[in-house]
Amino acid sequence: MRIGILGSGLMGAKLGTIFARAGHDVVFSYSHSERKLKRLARDAQGGARAGTPGEAALHADALLLAVHWSRVDAVLKQAGELSGKVIITCSLPMNANDTALAVAHTSSGAETLAKKVRKAHVVSAFSTVPSEVLIDVFERKRRTRRRASLLFCGDDRHAKKIAARLIRDVGFEPVDAGSLRVARYLEPFSLAVAQLAYEGNEGPEVAYRIEHFRKT
Repeated sequence: MRIGILGSGLMGAKLGTIFARAGHDVVFSYSHSERKLKRLARDAQGGARAGTPGEAALHADALLLAVHWSRVDAVLKQAGELSGKVIITCSLPMNANDTALAVAHTSSGAETLAKKVRKAHVVSAFSTVPSEVLIDVFERKRRTRRRASLLFCGDDRHAKKIAARLIRDVGFEPVDAGSLRVARYLEPFSLAVAQLAYEGNEGPEVAYRIEHFRKT
């Protein structure tokens, strides 16, 4: 697939690198430093290049939105026309101080994003794990049958199918949590995982697994 990365922070850089190494054509975009984007594309080793948000979006089969909530409007404006595009967002709607969710309870960041890009198809995914665990999960996926889970949600069946494929490519087992409205629960859960990752004693390499126990 052709994947545009909107954001060059830890999540965008690591997921873009993994997508490229998994065989996808990746365009890294949106950074203050063009040199950084070129370095990311070079280090990804696969089919990756640097570009503008508009170039990342132009022919993309999917876009990963991975910017701070305060920059969402700016990157969407630079990306241009997004009608029909699949947008996978891992951008949590944090306030300016990163101390609390700016959107919560009666809506979610993913739902707010969907209202900004009404003709695109938004899926919420990848926010529920810290960036530090992504490379380990990817490198271990061929050595283990018990994959960590990754919750995602969205309203469009085709968009969710694409998201599930990318989740598997990273090395997680996708768990469909339902409609985009469920992001109201996934986004606070992301903060709970972050609490374990960054305030706990075991380090940030944290993942989770959901298991179903059936009666026999």
